[in-house]
Amino acid sequence: MRRDWINIALAAFVVLFFIFMLAPILVVVVVSFTAAGYVAFPIPGWSLKWFGNIFAYQPFIDALLVSFQVAIGATLLSCAIGIPACLFLARARGAWAGAIMTFLLSPLSMPMIVIGFASLFFLSWLGIGISFTALLITHTVVCLPYVIRTVAGVYAGVPRSYEEAAAILGANPAKVFWHVTLPLIRPGIMAGSLFSFLTSFDNLPISYFFGSSSTNTLPVVMLSYLEHQFDPTIAALSTLQLAMAVVALIVVDRIYGIDKMTVAG
Repeated sequence: MRRDWINIALAAFVVLFFIFMLAPILVVVVVSFTAAGYVAFPIPGWSLKWFGNIFAYQPFIDALLVSFQVAIGATLLSCAIGIPACLFLARARGAWAGAIMTFLLSPLSMPMIVIGFASLFFLSWLGIGISFTALLITHTVVCLPYVIRTVAGVYAGVPRSYEEAAAILGANPAKVFWHVTLPLIRPGIMAGSLFSFLTSFDNLPISYFFGSSSTNTLPVVMLSYLEHQFDPTIAALSTLQLAMAVVALIVVDRIYGIDKMTVAG
């Protein structure tokens, strides 16, 4: 009976934990459909007018385009840098390989605001300053660990014999990579790219340091909007962002399957 009580208590704790984590998100989604001109829960009525207000406010549209450009650019650069690094470091032996891998993953252990503040000073010293290029470079630094971690985890589980067999059969290194290695690590690339895109798209601490009239991302504009108005438009915009993330996860899951993107320890 004691074991049964322990299992019941554990199950209750898990349920309460998920309620605690998901309840605020559910409230935001519900509030985005309110008919009232203020944030209140429960809502007095249902309406879609706040979703229309998103597209009527031009700074949201401009910032959305900037966010997409930065997120896509940072993801592509992260893949261009991270994939070759993973292929080399995953097969390398020695303490230096582990040290380089730790260095590449170090942004994960640092506060975003510290990275943004330091990057602003360093890039300004280089003469880049507050610009789209500086924003793209800093986002790439933050997104790179997600690509490296997922690709390295998947590649570590690929037997070396597959590549050796292709080489023995006459394939050059380029063909080995294109026909053998790439198909095997593609789930890791997709998972890393998805995490990278979402991390960049939703990033506020770093984007805030590089904000200007031409480089304001969507989270920065949302924060600025909240400082002056408190209507449910931000809730509606947050609901759209949540829907976008959920759709992306579903699409990737249908193509590759979450089980194939599990990162090896």
